Amino acid sequence: MFLKRPAARVVLLDRSARIFMVNAEDPLDPFKPAWWEIPGGGIGRGEDSAAAAARELYEETGIADVEMGPVIWTQRVQFTFGGYYFDSDERIHVAWCDGGEYRPQHLEALEAAAFLGARWWEVDELLVSEEPVLPALLRDHLAPIAAGELPVEPIDISPVPID
Repeated sequence: MFLKRPAARVVLLDRSARIFMVNAEDPLDPFKPAWWEIPGGGIGRGEDSAAAAARELYEETGIADVEMGPVIWTQRVQFTFGGYYFDSDERIHVAWCDGGEYRPQHLEALEAAAFLGARWWEVDELLVSEEPVLPALLRDHLAPIAAGELPVEPIDISPVPID
């Protein structure tokens, strides 16, 4: 099945500038290695990206008390997951919080099967890790954001140009 959708994601940082990442795998593709991703998902009809980012963050992590910041990055990505082919136009916000534990509140069945856990990463640790991450270019653009240097206009971090 083909799903073309707008999506919102969140680079969630705590007051120590650690980033919150969810560990996931494709439950229908045992050959695809697990990865670490920033929380997010589809934007509902009539929903703005900040509201969608906050909603997805809460559903996927249970962390609700955040200061939602601006869109820092955009990306258009195409990928397969759970038997679906996604064409996703994503707006990626930054948000800050005082920390929090991973307690998902409302996972879709596919997410519940895919999510293996989550953790706070020290940015330096993530930058040198060889673990697969999503967005694919997260490591290339994360350090300035963690240091509080936000772009004036969102930066396109699409991994591969799409026609």
